[in-house]
This record gives sequence, structure tokens and C-alpha cells, in this order.
Amino acid sequence: MAARRKSAKSNTSGDELLQYYRDMLLIRRFEEKAGQLYGMGLIGGFCHLYIGQEAVVVGLEAAADEGDKRVTSYRDHGHMLACGMDPKGVMAELTGREGGYSLGKGGSMHMFSKERHFYGGHGIVGAQVPIGAGLAFADKYLGNDRVTFTYFGDGAANQGQVYETYNMAMLWALPVIFVIENNKYAMGTSVQRATKSPSLWERGASFGIPGEEVDGMDVLAVKAAGEKAVAHCRAGKGPYILEVMTYRYRGHSMSDPAKYRTREEVQKIREERDAIEHVRDLLLTGKHATEDELKAIDKEIKGIVNDSADFARESPEPSLDELWTHVYAAEVPQEA
Repeated sequence: MAARRKSAKSNTSGDELLQYYRDMLLIRRFEEKAGQLYGMGLIGGFCHLYIGQEAVVVGLEAAADEGDKRVTSYRDHGHMLACGMDPKGVMAELTGREGGYSLGKGGSMHMFSKERHFYGGHGIVGAQVPIGAGLAFADKYLGNDRVTFTYFGDGAANQGQVYETYNMAMLWALPVIFVIENNKYAMGTSVQRATKSPSLWERGASFGIPGEEVDGMDVLAVKAAGEKAVAHCRAGKGPYILEVMTYRYRGHSMSDPAKYRTREEVQKIREERDAIEHVRDLLLTGKHATEDELKAIDKEIKGIVNDSADFARESPEPSLDELWTHVYAAEVPQEA
């Protein structure tokens, strides 16, 4: 069990804590199962797991309203589940099956849900950042009071297009929250070796964008910061930056042995900072749940995840005809 630590001050109810616990546990168990399926050869290509970072998306989704949008990079399964996408459709997409959100053609890194306002899943480092600003521009144009959460990592924070986007977002006062998921490693490079900046969120100061650093291993701290950022955007004050300090337990992708850090470092975070164990501790010490009730939730979540894996296995692969669908092509004019 994680060492007990102080949490952000909050009026969070026991029911809300239980929901956060359930949502984070679903992400972790889902990702563990995805790792197993990858090892069995049922998931091809790249697969980037979100294990350890669950509090980031769960906390920010708790601050979001219906109609708010989200866009992220290739480490995206957690974002999908947190915004309410069906685990069956996500797992089927991971395994390249017809029942997936992109009909089995997008895989781990490229799936979308118009119904849940999830705009990807993008495989190019930093490419989702200007897309997020574009979504926010559309909402400002429509005057619908919506906010866009644009997620990217500490590695992508060094991309030039991020700062071009910062400039335009502030220039046009766009309702976009830039969420830097700082998990301390950009692939295999420690953030300490990649930048001399004392923090990443402060880089927005040159554009006049406010922001803050957030404890990304505390779902309540993330929620509180998210609510502040959302209120800022909805008030018409333009963008806001959240640098959420988190940690990934697995390698950059399933093919990464993560030899650039020690096992002791990872284990220390697991034992002292784990986000799910922290909420578990709050539930037990606050007498919001018993050990048996939490075990029952874990059993229920494992059942949901196993059902998603079964659905993925049983769903057929896309037919060859699907090679020609959802493809844009210019029509060549015929000669007279």
C-alpha cells in the first residue's frame, strides 16, 4: 500500500471518491490487459500504456462539462476511457478489429469518438496541440461556452508548433487548456537532460498565458486545478497551462525495456506516490468503503476488462473493402 500522504483540500464526497477510484482502476486494469494481449501478438504496431498516470485524466474529466473536447497524443487509452468511451470498442480497435472505434483501421494511436468529443489519438509528436487550439477556435466562433483539453508530454513541450499555438491561442483568447503530462521521460530521455527551463508551464509567460504546476499523482489536486483552468477559459480570458507532474510505470511503449532508469526508482514511486492507492487510503481512512467493498469493485472492473478482451477477440477483422473507405481522394477531371 502507498504511504499515507496529505491530499488537496476538497469537499469531495465519498461517492465522488469511489467514482474516481473506479475510473482510475478501470484504466489501470485495461492497460494491464492490453499489455497481455500485446505480448500474445494480438495487438500489432506500437502500444503506449498509461499505467501510473491515471489521476491526470480522471481529475480533469471531473472538471469538464458535457460538450467539452479533448485531444491527445499516442498514449491515449486512458483519455478514451476517462471520457466515457466503451472499453469494448477501445480494445477492439487496439486489436485491429471491425468493432473498434476506427473500425480496426486506426489501432492504438488513432481512434476517435464524435459522441464523446474525443478527437484522437495522434502519432506525430506535438501535432495534436494546434488541432486542440483549432477545436477551441471553433467553439469560440460558435459562442457555445465549451473548453478544449489539449494534452501533450514533456518531450512534445520542446516542439516549435507548441509555441506557435501558444501565440495564436493567446492572440485570439481561445478557450483551450494546455495540459503538459510531465512523466519525467520523453521516450528514454530524462526531462532534466532535455531542457534547462526550471518548469515547462512557465514558458507560456512570454505569451501572457497563465498556468501552474500540479501534483499529477493526486486526483483531487488535479480536479481542483482543472476547475480553476476551466473557469478561466469560460470567463473568456483565453488559454491556461497545467503542467501535471506524473509518472509512467512502464516503458515509453511496449517495445521499450526502460533501461534508462532503475527499478528502485519505479518501485519508490509505486510505494509512495501511487494515485490509486492514495484514493484507496482516503476511502478506507474516511470510512467511505471497506476492504471487501473495494475488492468487489476490483472484481467488477476485471470483469469489464475481460469482457472487452473477449469482444475484441470475437470481433472480425475488417474486410479488404475497407481499404477504400474513409479515404479522401481528388477527382481527376476527364479529358473531353
